[in-house]
Amino acid sequence: MSTFYHSTRSGTDPVTSKQAILNGIAPDGGLYVSDAITTTALDLEGLASAGYHEVARRVLGALLPDFTAGEVAACVEAAYGDNFDTPEVTPVTPLGADWLLELYHGPTCAFKDVALQMLPQLMSVARRGAGDGRNVMIVTATSGDTGKAALEGFADVEGTGVTVFYPAGKVSDVQRLQMVTQRGSNVAVCGIRGNFDDAQTEVKRIFADEGLRSRLAANGTVLSSANSINVGRLVPQVAYYLYAYGRLAAAGAIAPGDAVDFCVPTGNFGDVLAGFYAKLLGLPVGRLIVASNTNNVLTDFITTGTYDRRRPFHKTISPSMDILVSSNLERLLYYLSDGDVELVASYMSDLAEKGLYTVSPQLLARLQETFACGWADDEATRATIRSTWEGEHVLIDTHTAVAKSVLDARPSEGRERVCLSTASPYKFSSDVLAALGRDTSNLDGFTCMDELARLTGTVAPRQLSSLRDARELHLDVCDRDMMGSFVESACARVFA
Repeated sequence: MSTFYHSTRSGTDPVTSKQAILNGIAPDGGLYVSDAITTTALDLEGLASAGYHEVARRVLGALLPDFTAGEVAACVEAAYGDNFDTPEVTPVTPLGADWLLELYHGPTCAFKDVALQMLPQLMSVARRGAGDGRNVMIVTATSGDTGKAALEGFADVEGTGVTVFYPAGKVSDVQRLQMVTQRGSNVAVCGIRGNFDDAQTEVKRIFADEGLRSRLAANGTVLSSANSINVGRLVPQVAYYLYAYGRLAAAGAIAPGDAVDFCVPTGNFGDVLAGFYAKLLGLPVGRLIVASNTNNVLTDFITTGTYDRRRPFHKTISPSMDILVSSNLERLLYYLSDGDVELVASYMSDLAEKGLYTVSPQLLARLQETFACGWADDEATRATIRSTWEGEHVLIDTHTAVAKSVLDARPSEGRERVCLSTASPYKFSSDVLAALGRDTSNLDGFTCMDELARLTGTVAPRQLSSLRDARELHLDVCDRDMMGSFVESACARVFA
C-alpha cells in the first residue's frame, strides 16, 4: 500500500491517504499534502459528456490511491444519491455574461455538503481498513456551514462521533438552528464565547494535546477533523471544478484546452485551494480569484505578500467568511515553495507567535501568476444581491454576492468565468430580503424566509423551512479554554 501524504512541515513519516483521513491533521500540527499531485495527470478526456459521479470517481481515484476502484465507486454512489435535489449535484447555470456553479443542492443547502456527504463514506472505509476497532470522534470548528454539514454527514455513523463548535452569536439564525436541532445519538454541539478563529485555534490545540490524546486512546478513541484541514474533506471539492469545466464544454462556451477563470468566496481557503489542486492535475485554470469580505486578510496577502492577522475582526452579513486565519493557505505555501517544509514551518510559527509573516518576492510572484483577489463590504454585497435579482432574475446569498461583486469589478481577460455559489439564499433570508429593500428589523428568520419566497416567487428549501418546527436540543455554550473538556465528555457519552 503506497504512502502518499506527509505534513506540510515535515517530509518524514509519510502515510497512506486512508491514514491521513483518519488522522485529520499531522502530529506536528501541519496539514497533509501529496507530492505526487504535481506529477499526476488526470484523465480529462470526455469531460463534456461525463456525469458528476464519473468525474468524482476520477478525482478520488487519482488523489486517494490506496482506495480501490470498488471502494471509490461505492463511496461516490452513497455520497451523491437522492440526498441532493438534482442528479447533476452541482449544476452550472448562466449568470449574465458569466456562469454560476451552484454548490447548494445538498441536504444542508451549502457547498460543504459536496465534501461532507463524502467524508463519512471515506472515513468508514478507512476505519474498516485500519481494523483496530478504534472509535473516531470528529472535532470541528465552524464559521456556520461546515458544522451542520458535518453533523448531517456523520449522524449515527457506526463507530464515529461528531463534536461541533460554533461562535455563539456570530452565525445566522438559520445556521444556528440547523446545528442545535440536529438529531443523532453520536452528536454534540457547543457555542463558544469568541469568533471562528478562536474556535479553530483551540481545535488545533486539542489535536496537539498529548494528555487528551492518551486518555482517549486508553478508551479506544482517536480524534479526527471534518474541516478542510482534513484531506478527505478537501479532495472531493476538486471534482466540481472539473465538472464545471465539462459543463461549459458541453454548452459550447469553451473548446477543450481553453482556460477558465473561477471566482470563489473565501474564508478558510479550502474551496479555492481545491481549484488549485484541479490546476495541478492538469485542468486548464486561468485565474483563481479570491473574493473576501471586510475581513480581507487574504486580499492584502495576495497583493503584498504579507499575511497579518493583527487586525480588527468584523462581523459581516457573510458570516462563513468572517475568518482571519485561513488554515488551508499553508498547503498552498508548500506547493509554491516547491515543498520547502522548513520555510512553511517558519511561516506558521511566525503567524502563531508574531501574528504575521512575509513571503519572498519570488514566492509572491508565483502566487500572483494564478491568484487574483478583491473584497466587498456589506454595502457592496447588498447592492450586488439586488442588482443580480433585478438584472438577471437570479437570487444569490450573501457569500455568493461577495464573489460576484469582486468578479463584476474585474475586467474580463477574454476567458469564460465561473462564480462559485456556496449557499442557498434562504440560509440568510433576513439579509437577502433586506438587500432587496425590505425592512426586516422586526421580523424573525422564518417570517423573512416566507416574505422572500413571496417577493421573488422562489421556494425555500424544505430542509430549511422545516426548522421552524424543530426542537432545540443542543444549548451548551462555553469559553474556549473549556472546549477540550467538552470534547472529552462528549467522547465519554457517545462511546460509553
